[in-house]
Amino acid sequence: MNATAITTACLLATSALALAPVNAVAQAYPVKPIRMIVPFPPGGGVDFIGRIVGKGMSERMGQQVLIENRAGANAIVGLEVLKNSAPDGYTIAAASAGPLAVNPHIYRKLAYDPLRDFTAISSMVNFPLLLVAHPSLPVKNVKDLIALARSRPGEITYSSPGAGNSGHLTAALFDSMAKVKTIHIPYKGTAPAVVAVLSGEAQLTWSSIPSILPHVKSGRVRALGIGNKERLTALPEFPTIAESGLPGYEGYAWGGMIGPANMPKDVVARLNKEIVATLGQKDVIEAMLSQGTVPTPSTPEAFTAYMSAELKKWGEVVKLADIKAE
Repeated sequence: MNATAITTACLLATSALALAPVNAVAQAYPVKPIRMIVPFPPGGGVDFIGRIVGKGMSERMGQQVLIENRAGANAIVGLEVLKNSAPDGYTIAAASAGPLAVNPHIYRKLAYDPLRDFTAISSMVNFPLLLVAHPSLPVKNVKDLIALARSRPGEITYSSPGAGNSGHLTAALFDSMAKVKTIHIPYKGTAPAVVAVLSGEAQLTWSSIPSILPHVKSGRVRALGIGNKERLTALPEFPTIAESGLPGYEGYAWGGMIGPANMPKDVVARLNKEIVATLGQKDVIEAMLSQGTVPTPSTPEAFTAYMSAELKKWGEVVKLADIKAE
């Protein structure tokens, strides 16, 4: 072997050694627990799916996924923490339509841009919203509610997890289409909004099914209709709002996993792989469908495109209903 060949071989060997630690680190991810921020209080739909997916990820990745509820300001507090976290894959967040597709339209100065400041990892779930009433409200279906609301404009109240949340937007869309005026009472999260209607402090709420289903079954609230286009196969007893009094109505929420901007592509791919695999497990699918929650795993690219489309859609609803941050 001549001198040139020896030199070339040495350089190649040196390069391989230099790259080896980097490749080893990438292959080893994760080497420590992963923090999953849920920017809402415990007990809501996003918390529900975050814990299911987090458990599956922990089992598949060999590292704990630690749930951290960081509620406040309609999810802005938790997502600002995510934005300022290192983009190394050890801090991610389960988020929903409200903070990602609605907040940019209702807050004049928002601490984050949903497309610029975050990395889309995967869509996770569709949350059909169930419209429920406190038993003291003399209505049995959507048709009754519309008639009562028209006879008592500005008197019937509904709770939501916060201004601009999906529960707020779907209610605003309902009011616009039904030509009624109900009064919005915002709370700090799904659980407090549910408690408000259970206690009678609010008369209606539009809730993700996992959060409200036990109370429907116990009779503490009365289900009036579901916001999806079609009835859910797992819960066929709930009619759609469209079929029970407001033709053409459709309103639901969704949840997905995001991380800070500029995450390494291989880390995003690993997280996506495990989220999609978890959502594809038979027991997970059955558990979610039984609670009226529909798995919607996707590629990072598809989730980015979906968020972009949702930003446009809900922006139009915000403008139509003249919704502002409270």
